[in-house]
Amino acid sequence: MKFISMLAASLTLAASILSPAHAAQVPAHDPVLAYQDGQYYAFTTGPGITIYSSPDKIHWKNAGRVFKSEPDWARKVAPDFNGHLWAPDIYKHDGKYYLYYSVSAFGQNTSAIGVTINETLDPNADNYQWVDQGIVVQSVPFRDNWNAIDPAVTKDKDGTAWMSFGSFWGGLKLVKLTPDLTSLAQPQIWYNLATRPGVQYNPIEAPFIFKKGDYYYLFASFDFCCQGVKSTYKIAVGRSQYIEGPYEDKQGTPLLEGGGSIVLQGDEDWSAVGHNSVYTFDGQDYMAFHAYEKAANGAPRLRILPITWQDGWPVINPDDINRYKTELAN
Repeated sequence: MKFISMLAASLTLAASILSPAHAAQVPAHDPVLAYQDGQYYAFTTGPGITIYSSPDKIHWKNAGRVFKSEPDWARKVAPDFNGHLWAPDIYKHDGKYYLYYSVSAFGQNTSAIGVTINETLDPNADNYQWVDQGIVVQSVPFRDNWNAIDPAVTKDKDGTAWMSFGSFWGGLKLVKLTPDLTSLAQPQIWYNLATRPGVQYNPIEAPFIFKKGDYYYLFASFDFCCQGVKSTYKIAVGRSQYIEGPYEDKQGTPLLEGGGSIVLQGDEDWSAVGHNSVYTFDGQDYMAFHAYEKAANGAPRLRILPITWQDGWPVINPDDINRYKTELAN
């Protein structure tokens, strides 16, 4: 469940992104990234979906919210909705930006995933306007053994759009979208992606599929977020030659049978390392995620770290969590 639930190319680049110890860091839960016209944008869980902008993935400033209040339909789906929109995903399609988001009651699968569209990410542009398209998929308690939160959209090698999602309950799902990316394709085509049989509560969520070479890589978060410094969140991965799976880890264990190779997890300085997304910027792959800083009583921080690839698998240097900081402008 959720609370509202990159190696650099040279030593010069590495040195340039070391932040002064006194600088305020970017607070973030469940971050996703986009790039437009020289600016990076981060979208995170929060009231209305919080937006940050940056020229360099290091220095960030607040860029407002996607929703000034909340979607019109939110309280019809979740009467206990508290104004926080969870776990966004941002995807560019046909020159427009599609922002997927979750409405949910905490700890319940009274949930729905919606989508809103904008022609630009620049809040100063004349055509800047988020236009909500409503619900894409909804889960109902006692009807569905899955949870409609944590969306992430990916296109397969044929250009067909799919949305992965899910948290606890029956695990991670994949569903085919219509060509306009605003609803489920009919007849509906669903796949099971990953689950953790035998583990109490089935603690798996936040799927993100990234295509690299001949494989689709399914990233997921294992265990528990949002318990402060006691959180046990960690990032795992499996891969498949087909977007619908089956996904297997390094040992060949299917993710539908509890498999998953750990990419990054907490240590003496950090907990709740998870809810990641993956991107390629200027030929370098990066992973964005949140981590709770123990020295700051578990405050969530935005991290964007470089990915290297070894034997066809993603590798993150755990020391980079302390080295690659993000600064928040006043």
